[in-house]
Amino acid sequence: MEQRTYNQYCATARTLDLVGERWTLLLIRELLTGPKRYGDLQASLRGLGTGLLAARLKHLEREGLARKVTLPPPARTPAYALTEAGQELGPAVLALARWGLRWAMGERREDETFHAGWAVLGLRACFDPDAAAGLRAVYEFHVDDEILHARVDDGTVETVHGPAQYPDARITITEEAFVGVTARRLTFSDAIEAGAAMVTGDGEALRRLPSLFQLPAPRSRAAD
Repeated sequence: MEQRTYNQYCATARTLDLVGERWTLLLIRELLTGPKRYGDLQASLRGLGTGLLAARLKHLEREGLARKVTLPPPARTPAYALTEAGQELGPAVLALARWGLRWAMGERREDETFHAGWAVLGLRACFDPDAAAGLRAVYEFHVDDEILHARVDDGTVETVHGPAQYPDARITITEEAFVGVTARRLTFSDAIEAGAAMVTGDGEALRRLPSLFQLPAPRSRAAD
């Protein structure tokens, strides 16, 4: 597949030459949360055909943004991981996510897929480091069958797929309610009251949770 180019000696244009093709940044989004098997990527990127997925992965390998790895035991299966150059796209992807939460989200469309695992990056995008000053706590999130956790350490956050070893607080919410909270038609308190969410664990950690992860106020793109 011939690689298209803007033919501009400009850092922005050169970057878009590498990651501007359809699906490429979403592949990087998936790999930012850790190595993924080919099947994992297929499951998360429904609508991306196998031929195009293979082509995009080859492109990322060729350009030094991703590499093949073998997952550690017990999996021991081939997977793809980002290189150092690929990892450094993380802040740009999170900035796009924050922009999208403010300017692009709105209600979920009928034909749009959703994967609860995307919350791993979503939590990073919504994290307020000032609100986390002096706090050290581990939060475990259950969104239907998906489990992830966030480790907050005095103004920094690390979010990871899978359960935490010793969570200070556990948050359980249905996928439907989680989408409702993201679309801002439901508050987390409303979800708890309706029985669609539940929290347990350390009281101080739970008290500070709402201030740690905040959706930016939505804005309209319509002209003033």
